[in-house]
Amino acid sequence: MSEKTECLVGGTSGIGLATRVSAAHPREALMGQLDGKTAVVTGGSTGIGLASARRFAEEGAHVYLTGRRQEMLDAAAASIGRQATGVRGDVAVPADLDRLYERITADGRRVDVLYANAALAAIATLEQITEEHLDLLLGVNVKGTVFTVQKALPLLNNHASIILSASIWTVEGPEGFGIYSATKAAARSFARTWANELKGRGIRVNAISPGTIDTPGLNENIDVSTKQGRQMKEYLVSRIPLGRIGQPEDVADAVLFLASDQSRFVTGTELFVDGGAVQI
Repeated sequence: MSEKTECLVGGTSGIGLATRVSAAHPREALMGQLDGKTAVVTGGSTGIGLASARRFAEEGAHVYLTGRRQEMLDAAAASIGRQATGVRGDVAVPADLDRLYERITADGRRVDVLYANAALAAIATLEQITEEHLDLLLGVNVKGTVFTVQKALPLLNNHASIILSASIWTVEGPEGFGIYSATKAAARSFARTWANELKGRGIRVNAISPGTIDTPGLNENIDVSTKQGRQMKEYLVSRIPLGRIGQPEDVADAVLFLASDQSRFVTGTELFVDGGAVQI
C-alpha cells in the first residue's frame, strides 16, 4: 500500500493529515496533535526554536518562523519543508512584528499557537552593566515578548496557546546573570498576568524554563576544545541529576505539550525542562 506523507499545516485549509510512516512497518495515517493549526515561533532559526518548529510541523501545524539573519532563517524553513514559512525580523522592532502578522493575515490564516522564544543572553556583573547591555536585553527579552504577544491578539483564535520563554536562572542567582535573569522573571510574571487577562477567550498562557541545553548559544560560550571549556561542561553536567546536558528536542517536546490539547487544563504555570537541576 502506498502512502503519501503530507505534514500540511494551515489554520484554515481543512487539510492536514500528518502521516507517520515507518520504512519497515508502514502504518495508517494518524492525526497530529496540531493538525490543521497555525503556529508562530520567534527566534526559530536555530536551537530550541527550530527544534520546536519542527515538532509543531511534524504534528500537523503550519509554522511561521522568525529570525534576524535571512540565510539562517531560509535554511531553517527549508529544513522543515512546505509547512514552514520564514519571515525575517527582530522582535525588538515593532514594525518587524507588524510585517510578520501582516504576512499571516495575507495568507488567510489565524494563529493557534504562539511561542515567544526569541531571546538574548549576555553576561555582566553589577559593576560591568552598561546602558547598552541593559537596553539590549530589555529590548529583546521584555519589549520583544510584550509586543510579540500584544500584536498577535487580533489574530489569535479563541482557545489558542501562548508559550513564553523563561529560564532556570530566575531560580538561582549566578554571577553576571542579573539583567538576563530579571528579563526571564518578567516572562514568568507575564504568563501569570496574561493567563488571567485572556481567560475570557479561553487562551492559555504558560512559561517554559529550559536548563542547560546543547544549543549554538551554549557552544559559543563553552569551547570544549580547551581544557577550561571541557571542565566547565563537566561541571554543568555534574549539577544535573539526570546526568547529561539537555538537547533542543527535550525542550521541544515539552513546548509541544503546552501547545497542544494535552495541556488543555494548564495555564499560568511554569514548566521546567532542566533534568532536575534546580528542582532537586
